[in-house]
Amino acid sequence: MSCNGEREGILAGGNWITDHVKMVDFYPAQETLANILSQSQGTGGAPYNVLIDLAKLGATFPLQGVGLVGDDENGRMIMDDCTFFGIDVSQIHKTKKVPTSYTDVMTVQSTGRRTFFHMRGANALLDESHFDLERSGARIFNLGYLLLLDTLDVIAEDGSTGAARLLKKAGELGFKTAVDVVSEDSDRFMPVVTPALPYVDYLIINEFEASKITGVEVKKDGKVDLAALSQAVARIFKLGVREWVIVHFPAGALARHVNGDETVLGSVNVPPHYILGTAGAGDAFAAGALMGLHDGKPMAECLRMAACVAASNLSDPTCTGGIKPLAECFQIADKYGWLSGA
Repeated sequence: MSCNGEREGILAGGNWITDHVKMVDFYPAQETLANILSQSQGTGGAPYNVLIDLAKLGATFPLQGVGLVGDDENGRMIMDDCTFFGIDVSQIHKTKKVPTSYTDVMTVQSTGRRTFFHMRGANALLDESHFDLERSGARIFNLGYLLLLDTLDVIAEDGSTGAARLLKKAGELGFKTAVDVVSEDSDRFMPVVTPALPYVDYLIINEFEASKITGVEVKKDGKVDLAALSQAVARIFKLGVREWVIVHFPAGALARHVNGDETVLGSVNVPPHYILGTAGAGDAFAAGALMGLHDGKPMAECLRMAACVAASNLSDPTCTGGIKPLAECFQIADKYGWLSGA
């Protein structure tokens, strides 16, 4: 905690992943060939991406991680990476049972569209016992991704999940809670995600996830319909979110407070040649939003920060390689301007 006893900083837990990013000329049909044009290794998973992003943005508050990695080269890379950026790794545990989780990310050069091949690894074993929430004086507890944390996603007989119980405990201890989910095309959103929502202060998701949680189709003719998205967000509040629902999509973002106040902002209008990959863009957006929320910024400023950080992310094929200090992220918007948001 800070010297005056107030909570300070962000504690981020959940998926710790190493991404093996391969840039390809096109995505092939089965049993056909595509060319790998370049490859790189980077960060992956909500806490890893968000915390590295915050460090690179220049966050002045404490950054702490919680998770489980394998006792292997990828696990050591994660620990070394976090230590280099000043992130507290005292609650990142190691296991010899399974390897560190990793993802092969196939990114089409011309479009930036990504396809993921994921090895669940150590993240599948992460459970409530790995989280010592009482040890942290952080202001915000960020958990992600629901639907990709096998043990924490298990549904108990009473309908609760490990993630829901963790978030409930965090709220009782005085944390603000933030959650992200994975864009899984399944029918698991209702049983796995909704038990956690009554214990979430800040839900930061994309338009696909908003549709899967609520059943509201938010796209019309391939574009997000803001009226439909607003309807979906209203339904999410009925499921219990306590403060803010923030939904990002390629053209912009919509944020609504539980009192009904709504803010919409377009994305930064970067040209196609600027975009080298979209991996990690959602986590970059979340990092910018959480930085603003932590520091008590108005939501319009939180969205501006989030959009500019996401734009910075697009300049590199890895999840965090493109992130620059916050002032430089703002300069990207100054250079290219803004989309309308619809």
